[in-house]
Amino acid sequence: MQPTKTSKNSIPQSKTKATVWVVENGQIRPHLDYLATEEPLEIRLVAGGLRRNVAITMRTPGNDFELAAGFLYSEGVISSREDISRMTHCVDLGVAIENRYNIVNIELASGILPDLQTLERHFYTTSACGVCGKTSLESLRLRGCPVIPPEPKVKVEIFYTLAEKLRAAQRIFASTGGLHAAALFDTEGQLLAVREDVGRHNALDKLVGWALLAGYLPLHSRIVMVSGRSSFEILQKCLVAGVPIVCAVSAPSSLAVALATEFGITLVGFLREERFNIYSGVQRICNNENESQK
Repeated sequence: MQPTKTSKNSIPQSKTKATVWVVENGQIRPHLDYLATEEPLEIRLVAGGLRRNVAITMRTPGNDFELAAGFLYSEGVISSREDISRMTHCVDLGVAIENRYNIVNIELASGILPDLQTLERHFYTTSACGVCGKTSLESLRLRGCPVIPPEPKVKVEIFYTLAEKLRAAQRIFASTGGLHAAALFDTEGQLLAVREDVGRHNALDKLVGWALLAGYLPLHSRIVMVSGRSSFEILQKCLVAGVPIVCAVSAPSSLAVALATEFGITLVGFLREERFNIYSGVQRICNNENESQK
C-alpha cells in the first residue's frame, strides 16, 4: 500500500511514511517507518435538496462508506440499507481537492431529513473515545432495542482460536502497530470480515456498515471480537446489529456489562489463548462435554 497523500490529487491512505529515531544499545539511528493515518471524516445527510452535517470522526481512511452507514445505523438515523439511495465523496467546488475524500454525503431515499434533535447526542466523535455526550441504558430502552434471541451455543474451544485469527487478519496493524480492529466470526470460528481503524468504535462501525450494505443484518448467529476493551458504545453498536456474542481482548466497563446483561448479550473479556472471562450470557458457551455452563 502506498503512503498517504503523495500528491494533491491522491486518495488518503491508511498508513503514512515517517522517519523515526530508534534508540537501541545506546545508539540512535534513523529509521523509515509507517504510522497509522488519522484524518477527519465528515458525514453529511442529503435529502430534498437540503444538506445537514451529522458527525465528524477522526478515522483511518478506508471503507469510509461502510463507516458512515454503520454509524448512522447504530445511532438509529437509518434502519436499513434501503434508506440510502446514494453515497458519494464530496465534490463541492468550495472544498479543497485534498479534503474531498474526507467528506461523505449520504443521500436519503425518503427525500426527507430526519429530526436529529430528537436524538440525545451531539454527533462529534474522536478516534479515542467514540461519540461524546449522554449515553444510557434508558436511551436504548426508549429506542425499543429488543433483547437478543437465546441462540446460538458455541463450544469453548472455538473461543480459543479467535484472538490469533484476529491478530493474523490485521494487515495494517502489522506494519504500523497503531490500529484497533473489529472482526466477525461464525459459530465455528471462521473469520468472515475484519475492519481496522485508529478508533475501536470506527472499526466496529465499518464492520456493521459492511454487514448492512451486504444485507447480512441482523447478525443473530455471529460473533464479534474487538481489540482492546469493550465499552458501552461497543455493546450498543453490537446490540443494534443483533450480535449475540461479543468478545474483547481486554476488560469491559461496568456499563457494558449492564447493557449486555439486560439485553441478553454474551460478553467475553480478557480473551487470550486458552483463557477468558464471561461477564454475562454464560448459557451460550458450552464446555468440553458439550453441556452449557451453569
